[in-house]
Amino acid sequence: MKTAIVTGSTGNMGKAVVKKLLAEGFKVIGTIDPNEKAKKAVKNTHFEQIEVDLKNEAASLKFVAEVLAKYQHIDAAVLTVGGFAMGKLKDTSTSDIAKQYQLNFETAYNIAKPVFAQMIAQKSGRIFMVGSRPGLNVAIGKGMVGYSLAKSLLFRLAEIMNEEAKGTNVVTSVIVPSSIDTAPNRKSMPDANFDAWVKPAAIADVIHFYCTKAAAAIREPIIKIYNNA
Repeated sequence: MKTAIVTGSTGNMGKAVVKKLLAEGFKVIGTIDPNEKAKKAVKNTHFEQIEVDLKNEAASLKFVAEVLAKYQHIDAAVLTVGGFAMGKLKDTSTSDIAKQYQLNFETAYNIAKPVFAQMIAQKSGRIFMVGSRPGLNVAIGKGMVGYSLAKSLLFRLAEIMNEEAKGTNVVTSVIVPSSIDTAPNRKSMPDANFDAWVKPAAIADVIHFYCTKAAAAIREPIIKIYNNA
């Protein structure tokens, strides 16, 4: 049975990915923040939910080590944890940037680093990080400086990891969703065209496809899942 880690497993995207991977026969270990009072993402004998402070490097390393001690391999890691903040350049302090860096970059890096090392050792695996349009396109990111800068680093990290992984079957992808069709987003943008948005389940389907043999030859992907938004 393949083993996957999904961070932010109780979030809208995380929960959809957990459900999809379980349906496709994966054993899934999902993370939840220790301060988050949330129910288990799903009830399934092949799903474990573990509290981890992903902003803490030592705690993240310990978590990955424990997963490996139990299952010996990690076939996929989907790193969905992050957060958003508005802020033009004139209003953005270095402290604001640091907060976004920690929330959007460090939470991914702290898991990606040890998972990547394991995948290099086993010579196979798929890592997915969640970028953003503002992180990919500077013109979109001008009104959200801290968020845009933090997300942009994930694209650079993926490039470095894919360079290091050449000659193996280890691939790091960056998912770039448009507006995601969730209840909070609908509430905050009630006049939007929800049909143009991308559903969490559609994102999960794409992530699973990139884990299959059909996608085995793809390298260094930036996966834009925009629908019509």
